[in-house]
Amino acid sequence: MNQPVICFGQQPCGFFPKRFLYAKIISVRRLQAQIGGEIIFFFHDSDHDPRETVTRLAERHSGRQRALNFEFANRIQKQFSPLYAKHILPGWHGTMTRQLPNYVERELVEKFSAIDSANAADFCLQMYERMGLLEGIRVERSSNPALRMRAVFVDDYFVDVKWRGEIVRARFRGGKLLLHKGADKFIELPWQNFDATQISPTRDSRLRWMQSVIHCTHYIAGAGEREYLNQADAPEITFVPRADISEPDKAYIGE
Repeated sequence: MNQPVICFGQQPCGFFPKRFLYAKIISVRRLQAQIGGEIIFFFHDSDHDPRETVTRLAERHSGRQRALNFEFANRIQKQFSPLYAKHILPGWHGTMTRQLPNYVERELVEKFSAIDSANAADFCLQMYERMGLLEGIRVERSSNPALRMRAVFVDDYFVDVKWRGEIVRARFRGGKLLLHKGADKFIELPWQNFDATQISPTRDSRLRWMQSVIHCTHYIAGAGEREYLNQADAPEITFVPRADISEPDKAYIGE
């Protein structure tokens, strides 16, 4: 009899993870304790929204809330590059390391200081690993060309292409490669041939695309995910709501 495969998914969500991700990890471990099986973290590092990595921390002495984020190498990367290709501005790591004692305990500062990743997605993943959150969990990344090659074709997707010397995540629509500038404004890119190793799904096609590779039996779904996931795309999955947690959008820095 096949063992359960329990999955949860998330974009990089701060250099310290948001509390809702911590709640997903709690939920997936509780379910594993009940039914056994393997845990997979579907790390959607193909997302390009720089707001995903905003890290909300409170100053230890005043309690004042601050929204911190990476500083990216240039404007094109910040707006349009997938998170795995958003390079962190040299000097940001050292500056933030010096500031962090205002927000977190020394142990976390030391873990943060030891990270040597040059892009946002790798940095976040290393931090989550150093915090011990992913112990015993297999990570599958949506940016992995081998995973993309195995995934089923979907007709709603983004394509990672070159533009002005950078990798950008363009929406494929109507035979065009488009960058969304906001509202109803788009930049149409010159046509480029591409293959499956450059394709990642949209929000609405992500479940079917992911499941064609992961083949999970159970999925821990966050509050936002439950609003848009089309469960009919994967009727073989048992969807389990993540545990409730207070202040879900703030950074998890330990209880």
